[in-house]
Amino acid sequence: MARRRTARRALLIAAAAALFTAPAVTPAAAHGAPVAPVSRVAACSSLSGMYASTAACRAAIAQHGGQTFDDWDNLRIAGVDGRDRQRIPDGKLCSAGLDEYRGLDVARADWPATRLTAGARFTLTYRTTIPHSGNFELYLTNDTYNPAKPLTWSQMSTQPFLTVTDPQVTNGAYHLTGRLPSGRTGRQLLYTVWRNTSSSDTYYSCSDVVLSAPKAAQQPTATATPTPTRSRTATPSPTPTTAPASATPSPADRSSAPAAANVAATEPATQPVAASGTDSRTRLVAAAGGIAVLGGGAVAALTLRRRRR
Repeated sequence: MARRRTARRALLIAAAAALFTAPAVTPAAAHGAPVAPVSRVAACSSLSGMYASTAACRAAIAQHGGQTFDDWDNLRIAGVDGRDRQRIPDGKLCSAGLDEYRGLDVARADWPATRLTAGARFTLTYRTTIPHSGNFELYLTNDTYNPAKPLTWSQMSTQPFLTVTDPQVTNGAYHLTGRLPSGRTGRQLLYTVWRNTSSSDTYYSCSDVVLSAPKAAQQPTATATPTPTRSRTATPSPTPTTAPASATPSPADRSSAPAAANVAATEPATQPVAASGTDSRTRLVAAAGGIAVLGGGAVAALTLRRRRR
């Protein structure tokens, strides 16, 4: 009996020791970041090795202990309550003021960027590792933005140009569709804020973009209509119609190495229209036929003249 009590006591002591030495389990929280247009934290993470070798990512990784941002989905701060400008200081918008992510604030004009069209519709793909309810707000830098200088709140629009509440998760990501502001061209920065509603966390991310001016609308060339004349013998010759030319838009590209997830939807491109006209081969055949007819007539006239003689 004493042996049984001793064994039971030993088991209880071992269980207690295991309980206190086991790692603490933290509650699950929302996680994620934009992958298209690719965000800085995603570009310099293990998600996209082809971006990690760029000069900008190497500079950011150097300040991250020489390691890629494998914690790309955890750039968040708690208890913001909408006071972003009070909680995050100027020059630290991309890191949200977190020292661990300070490499994302490096001011330079060669960050991996996505080329989009100003004023066009697009889709932002926000990959999530733990889905959560919340509101997405998208901001764009204004005309004072200079990528070679630290990003400040004064360079950011005061109101979001797109707000989406509780979007559905499809294939492991949120897909936010809207229209980009018009009148902006060149290198800009897209700032995404994800405010969780079932937790106190707010996520921040910076996506570098290059905005191109929209192609001018193609205007059809007017066809000249011949003016009728009162003369019965004179027949007006029609004015030739010139087919309208269509500009061939340059394909969407990127300023740095491509990524598989770096895809953004834009307005449908105008397809080039081939100009109509008479085939040169047809004209040659017609001319040859005319020559043959003339030649045949000449031979017939010569034969008839010989018979009369």
